[in-house]
Amino acid sequence: MKKALSSYRPFFTFLFRFFATYAGLTILYRLYLMAFDDQLTFEVDTMTQSVAYQVKMLLGWIGYNVVLEPHLTQASIKVILEGHYVSRIVEGCNAMSVMILFTAFVIAFSGTFWRTLIFILSGCLVIHLLNVTRIALLSAALLHFPDEEPLLHGVVFPLFIYGVVFGLWVTWVSSYSKYATKKSE
Repeated sequence: MKKALSSYRPFFTFLFRFFATYAGLTILYRLYLMAFDDQLTFEVDTMTQSVAYQVKMLLGWIGYNVVLEPHLTQASIKVILEGHYVSRIVEGCNAMSVMILFTAFVIAFSGTFWRTLIFILSGCLVIHLLNVTRIALLSAALLHFPDEEPLLHGVVFPLFIYGVVFGLWVTWVSSYSKYATKKSE
């Protein structure tokens, strides 16, 4: 039994690191969100507000007339393009949960401290920038193709962001993690 556990130790180490990191970061994020959980004012958290502002900047930069308005009956920000309410940005749109999942995976396959930290920060920046781009493109697409919302929001754009995250994970494991350095030696 001891030999069997020993041979699966890397797997159990991965699982422990992944779930401990994921749980810890999720708890911290939920504590952060509790500061904005006011059912009467429908206040939107700071990270989501920042994402909405950056989406507005990007859409304005590519030539759209954009107005952001707080939603009156839910914690979200309405995106109004060319005078049409096309989308709303809610807490789940800020990609923090994706960044937490990404970080937990990278830590589970850890490398050296600095390499891991730099990869996590760089990866989260890439995820953030792609997420802002994703929301801006989705909003523009919904202005022109409102009937395609289920396909665009439910399939195309999630595949885009999760595909990039998967690519970052493959890059991490194959090129930068401790596993990669052991494999190449």
